[in-house]
Amino acid sequence: MDRLGNPQLRSAAFVVVNQATGEVILEKKSDSVLPIASITKLMTAMVVLDGGQSLSEEIVITEDDLDTIKGTGSRLALGTRLTREQLLHLALMSSENRAASALGRSYPGGIAAFVKAMNVKARLVGLGDTRFSDSTGLDPTNVSSPRDLVRMVSAASTYPLIRRFSTSSEDHVEIRGRMHRFGNTNSLVRSPEWEIDVSKTGYIREAGRCLVMQARLLNQRVIIVLMDSEGRYTRTADAVRIKKWLEAVGAQRVAGLAPGENG
Repeated sequence: MDRLGNPQLRSAAFVVVNQATGEVILEKKSDSVLPIASITKLMTAMVVLDGGQSLSEEIVITEDDLDTIKGTGSRLALGTRLTREQLLHLALMSSENRAASALGRSYPGGIAAFVKAMNVKARLVGLGDTRFSDSTGLDPTNVSSPRDLVRMVSAASTYPLIRRFSTSSEDHVEIRGRMHRFGNTNSLVRSPEWEIDVSKTGYIREAGRCLVMQARLLNQRVIIVLMDSEGRYTRTADAVRIKKWLEAVGAQRVAGLAPGENG
C-alpha cells in the first residue's frame, strides 16, 4: 500500500465493515456469490445451539460422517465417542469435518432437517445470497457473498460459545485412549497483536482460501471477510495488511489528516 492509499489485498473478493456503524471500510466484489467452504461451520454451530440439544450428550462417529465429496481424512476414527460440545469445539476451532457432519446427522430429523434449518436461519438473519447443502462446507454448493458473511459473522458473535470455541488456540482430546492435540486453523488467534472475538477459516478448491473474523481494531469491532485467496498464507497476510492499514489511517486522522489529504 502507499502512504494514504488502500492496502493491496490479494483475496479475490473481500469486505471490511465497522460493525457498530455499518460503514464499509474496504470492499471488492462484495456482492459476488461464491463457495464458502468451512465458513459454513459458523451456521452449523448456530443451528446446533438454537436446537437446544444437550451439549453433554455423547455422539458416535459413524461411516455416515466420512467425507465422500473431497476424500479428506480425520483423526476422529470410526467409533470415536465425543460429546456434542466437544464436536462443536473441534468443528469451530480445527474445522473438523467429521465433527460437523456428526452434529448435523444427530439433529432431530437427521441431516436433511439440519440443512433445512440452516437455510431457514440464513433467511432469518437476512442472508439473501446464501445457500447451504451440508453441515461441513465440503459441498461447493454452499455459497454466500462477502456482504452476507458480514451478517453471518455478526449473528455468530451473539453466541458466547461460538466466540470462545472459534478463537481458542488449541485443545487436547482423548480418542480411543490416546490424547490428540487439535489447533486453531487461524494462526492469528495466537498472536498477542490481535484481539479476535470470532474466527473461521475455510478451504476447498472451488472456494480458495477464506477467512472471516470479528476483531477489535482501533477500539472498534470490525468484521473482516476474505474470500478466494490464492496460496496458503495469503488470507492471513491480507488480514495483517488490513490491520496495519487501519492503524496507519487511524494515526493519520489523529494527526489531523484524513485519507486522501497530503501532509
